[in-house]
Amino acid sequence: MFSLSCRGRLLDLSHPVVMGILNVTPDSFYDGGRYTESDAWLQQAEKMLSEGAAMLDIGGASSRPGAIDVEEKEEIRRVTSAIGTILNRFPETLISVDTWRASVAKAAVNTGAVIVNDISAGRLDPLMYETVAALDVPYILMHMKGTPADMQQKPVYENVVTEVLDFIIAEVQRLRMLGIRDIVVDPGFGFGKTIAHNFELLKNMHVFGRVTGLPVLAGLSRKSMTYKFLGISPDQALNGTTALNMVALQQGASILRVHDVREAVQVVQLWGMMNDER
Repeated sequence: MFSLSCRGRLLDLSHPVVMGILNVTPDSFYDGGRYTESDAWLQQAEKMLSEGAAMLDIGGASSRPGAIDVEEKEEIRRVTSAIGTILNRFPETLISVDTWRASVAKAAVNTGAVIVNDISAGRLDPLMYETVAALDVPYILMHMKGTPADMQQKPVYENVVTEVLDFIIAEVQRLRMLGIRDIVVDPGFGFGKTIAHNFELLKNMHVFGRVTGLPVLAGLSRKSMTYKFLGISPDQALNGTTALNMVALQQGASILRVHDVREAVQVVQLWGMMNDER
């Protein structure tokens, strides 16, 4: 059974949980500009927590394809302001910081975040791994081919499942050598993958948990593998996201990272009923 030690608090992953996305940015692909002020942060945080989110994932810089880079000081300001404001109102909240910068991770954890979620697996900041080791918090290790600026420019793999898995295995070993104990793996849907690559990864996602022995996060919420494939907009992609989240649970996902918490919690409940978890 999986669990994460979050600075003295245990997050039980023996049953799948939902991570609510809170982007405090003006330019994220789906919710950009919606949550840039403290009242909006608090309102959305309260909504997601009341709907059953086990944790919130706060990001201060968009990682959508072609996103404009945010200055380090501005990213720190955004995430620490949001984390401090939310924890002041909801002190029991488990918060993950979504960043590739070691300095942002450190500032966020010092403000109260208890998990670091890094889209780059340390590739964009060579200080990230040693910083997470020193902070002694769980680390979400995600695969990305390239950078947000160029990752969707015709990504090519000979075998996407094998290549992503090999990468994750190697990085887990590096993290273990630094003493990082609690690791979550994320195949990185939409990060340097075509629609076909994404579905191949989803069909084989069980391999990541089985081979690594670690919990797996599925970040499928309103992504292009749904809305581009169906010829709709991200605003119309909730139904498709829900369908893919059920597949992810059947493939062994421990964490669903989503914009829409209530619907994801319902999927987890239905999955539990199917698996006789009553």
